[in-house]
Amino acid sequence: MKRPTSLATILIAFTFSAMAQERKIDRAALPPAVQMTITQQSKGAAIKGYSTEREHGKQVYEAEMMINGHSKDMQIAGDGTLNEVEEEVALATLPQKVQLALKAKAAGAKITKVESLTKHDKLVAYEAATRKGSKRGEIQVGPSGEALAHEE
Repeated sequence: MKRPTSLATILIAFTFSAMAQERKIDRAALPPAVQMTITQQSKGAAIKGYSTEREHGKQVYEAEMMINGHSKDMQIAGDGTLNEVEEEVALATLPQKVQLALKAKAAGAKITKVESLTKHDKLVAYEAATRKGSKRGEIQVGPSGEALAHEE
């Protein structure tokens, strides 16, 4: 016997789907405070694009860019506050403890890209994209190579 889907179940599913929706936008659609933060933070960068989404009930804006040959993505609150920066870094430039921790956590997978993750001007983690055969993954370690209590 097929159970009817409740309205509450449908609404919850729709809400979670809507929360995860990232939407591409033009620079002109960014609030002035967000535009100002991007201008200050992107000197010398080539902007690849802008997007917006709701996160924790608030509208946030993202800017993707390339600077000096590496990627840099910023998440900015509507008031212009820089919430988060993910910036590509070379594995070999990281402290030895961080390199060893990432390689250990990769468990034989190839590390294809590493990014520093900064939230509110504080380095909180390093994140690495991994590949083993056709499987792709992502791992994180703390700023000193330590395990994280939760993913950032």
